[in-house]
Amino acid sequence: MQISRLTQQIQFILEIDKLKQILRQTLLTDSSRQENSAEHSWHLAIMAVVLAEYAPEGVVLLRAIKMLLIHDLVEIDAGDTFCYDVLLNESKQEREAQAALRLFGLLPADQATELRSLWEEFEAQETPTARFAAALDRIQPLLHNQQTQGGTWRIHSITRDQVMKRVAPVETGAPELWSFVQQVIEDCIAAGYLKDNAHVFYSQ
Repeated sequence: MQISRLTQQIQFILEIDKLKQILRQTLLTDSSRQENSAEHSWHLAIMAVVLAEYAPEGVVLLRAIKMLLIHDLVEIDAGDTFCYDVLLNESKQEREAQAALRLFGLLPADQATELRSLWEEFEAQETPTARFAAALDRIQPLLHNQQTQGGTWRIHSITRDQVMKRVAPVETGAPELWSFVQQVIEDCIAAGYLKDNAHVFYSQ
C-alpha cells in the first residue's frame, strides 16, 4: 500500500512539471519573455510570505500559500485563459473543473481531496484566506505591467476600466493594499503605460 501511495505521489510530482510549459500573457519584469504559470505560482507564494502583515483577520497564511502554489495547476490541461479574453472565459470554469478532476485524481485519495478542496476554495473566493490569495493574484500582473511600461496592456489594448475590474478583488481581499493598487494604476496612466477610457488606445 505504501509503495502504491508513493508511486501516485511521484506520478503527480512529475505531471505538474508540465506547468513550466504553460506560458502566460504577462511578461517578465525585464520584458525578455512571457512568464510561465509555474513561475507565476512561485512568485505569488513568496508574495504571501512577504506581504503577510497586510492580510486581513481570519487569513491562514500557510493555507493561502498552498492555494497559490496549486491554483493554476489546472492550466496543464485547460491552458492559461487570458483574463481579458471574454469568449474563452465563458468555457474556463468547465475546462478547469475537468482538469482538476484528472490532475488531483493522480494523488492518493486523502491528498487529492485536500488539494481539490484548496483549489475550489480559491476559486469560490468566499473565505478571507481565498480572497487574500486572489488579491495577490491580481496584484502581481499589475506590477509586471507597471515594470514593463504597460507590456501586456499595450499588446492587447487594455483600458483603465478593464484593469480596475480585474483588480477589484484586492479591495476586499487585502484592503490595506487597495490604495497602493489604485496609485499604481494612476501612475501608469500618468506615465502613458495605460490609456484612460476616454481615449482610443494604441493603434497598431
